[in-house]
Amino acid sequence: MNPWVIVAIAGLLETGWALGLKYSDGFTRLWPSVATLVMAVASFWLLSLAMKSLPVGTAYAVWVGIGAIGTAIAAVFLFQEPVNVMRVAGVMLILAGIISLKFA
Repeated sequence: MNPWVIVAIAGLLETGWALGLKYSDGFTRLWPSVATLVMAVASFWLLSLAMKSLPVGTAYAVWVGIGAIGTAIAAVFLFQEPVNVMRVAGVMLILAGIISLKFA
């Protein structure tokens, strides 16, 4: 499988486990905690697979960026976090960084 696809899937799983941290309520709720841990392990494992053929700095930055963007967007819908110009600009800058690293 293409290592960029693997990083993308790992980044989406990072979004999942980041949101799971909120739902787990400090790891006091069993099933959200289990799901969070499973997604975290899967995300790290996929990232490690992608790093076999991608530069570590680039793979890690793209993984974190996908996770950050996904979490920020999902939090708006799931937790009613505010949307304002600065937040949107910040997400767009992260996205620009991911795109530039992909083509670097």
